[in-house]
Amino acid sequence: MVIKNVALETVCGITSKLPEHDKIEVAFAGKSNVGKSSLINALMNRKALARTSSQPGKTQTINFYNINDAMYLVDLPGYGYAKVSQSEKEKWGKLIEKYLQHSQMLKAVFLLIDIRHEPSANDKMMYDWIIYNGYEPIIIATKLDKIKRSQVQKQIKLIKTGLGMSGDGVVMPFSAETKQGREEIWELIDSWLQDIEI
Repeated sequence: MVIKNVALETVCGITSKLPEHDKIEVAFAGKSNVGKSSLINALMNRKALARTSSQPGKTQTINFYNINDAMYLVDLPGYGYAKVSQSEKEKWGKLIEKYLQHSQMLKAVFLLIDIRHEPSANDKMMYDWIIYNGYEPIIIATKLDKIKRSQVQKQIKLIKTGLGMSGDGVVMPFSAETKQGREEIWELIDSWLQDIEI
């Protein structure tokens, strides 16, 4: 996709009403420090559209980015951040659940996992939760530039095993530094947009 314009159109907090769209939505979920903002900025060719922070847990809302007036990229709150109170975590959980259950236009959920590590208990819980809500998560293995090329397949296997993925589950390695994997993610999203046009 050639990105002509991007706008942060809607920000939904705990008490907000979710927007109703007539264009497809693609959601991104991930642990607080997994590089979600960096991925979103890389996908949209912008340096600081999604705020990156050395302080994890920055995204506490659901952010809807309108891309080319053709689709929405949806940034879900990061999870697993230790310094947030339990009651706050539960509120974010309810917010994400409300979105997964009520969005009419949600096409797919991408779940970001750090390629360097085995999925955490929170990652596994999120993976299972997305499946429970009716979606097959597409895994984006972030921070690809931080490991040797010879380790990539071993780490992908570790992620698949750790999450209990089916054999045909998709894991897409990605680096925000080198942009490797960016085109593959867009090809997938573009194929969904073409399905709608047909």
